[in-house]
Amino acid sequence: MPVSNEAVSGRTKHSSAPRSPSKVTQNLLAAILFLAPAILLMFLFRLVPIATVAWDSFRSSAGQWVGLENFVFLLGSPSFRDSLSATLIFNLIVNPIQIALAFLLALAIVDGARRPGLWQSLNLMPVAVPLAVSAIVWGVAMRPDSGILNSLLAAVGLPNQAWLTSPEQALWSIVLIASWVGVGYWALFLVAGLHQVDHSLLEAAKIDGAGYLRTLFSIRIPLIRGTLGFVLVADTVVNLLLFAPVQMLTRGGPEGSTSFVMFDIYRNAFVFRDLPLAAAETFLLVLIVTAIVALQFRFMKPEGAKK
Repeated sequence: MPVSNEAVSGRTKHSSAPRSPSKVTQNLLAAILFLAPAILLMFLFRLVPIATVAWDSFRSSAGQWVGLENFVFLLGSPSFRDSLSATLIFNLIVNPIQIALAFLLALAIVDGARRPGLWQSLNLMPVAVPLAVSAIVWGVAMRPDSGILNSLLAAVGLPNQAWLTSPEQALWSIVLIASWVGVGYWALFLVAGLHQVDHSLLEAAKIDGAGYLRTLFSIRIPLIRGTLGFVLVADTVVNLLLFAPVQMLTRGGPEGSTSFVMFDIYRNAFVFRDLPLAAAETFLLVLIVTAIVALQFRFMKPEGAKK
């Protein structure tokens, strides 16, 4: 039986008619109910602490309003300047090392490993161990008298090293401990990025005579620019906020060589019992991290997008 044009037109109009306000309201309420737990947790554990820190940073230990006095004191404090200097030097060292090693490890897993799944699982083993536990293990291994690292050096005829007790070596020891976890973790993201590169492009480059390095720098690295940018930003934030190995192993020493800003905040809050000063220092650290990340995003933009 043929269907009339009027019937078809009626069905079309009926199917394309806007949903009733009651249906839209029900969907909106359902979305709010699903999002409410996450919004509540973000409010309680993110926004409220940030607001509390901002409020406390303008007050004294007695609860009196002091305005910018805490910030002025910090900017003129040698302890804060030394901590900020140590933090920035540490990041200038550790970030390129971690990202370069993570990228090389990712390339080895993607291109050279016979059993990439096995190697990737082994690569993630340090990540599965909490950083505090890794710090304890490395602290035992770096003992100047009976540590396994000095025992290995003695076995090959090399002198013992001070590791965590030397101002010249303590910072590099923290770099080693942080990289033990960081390299494998960031390699996980880079492996995923390398797997997303279209193999047809690599085959076309190979047919055109491009070697491994030319393909790497002209095709693979540009195509995982977004992944590398994410790793750079996230790695920077993590290392700017590094705390556990310093607090557990060096306590900011020796001679302040590992006294990072996070440890200085801990010391002001829990050793000197000056919570408003620690809040002001936290606020300054957040501003510094935000500024550094903003600069990284700025330099990572494509040339056309910078204008």
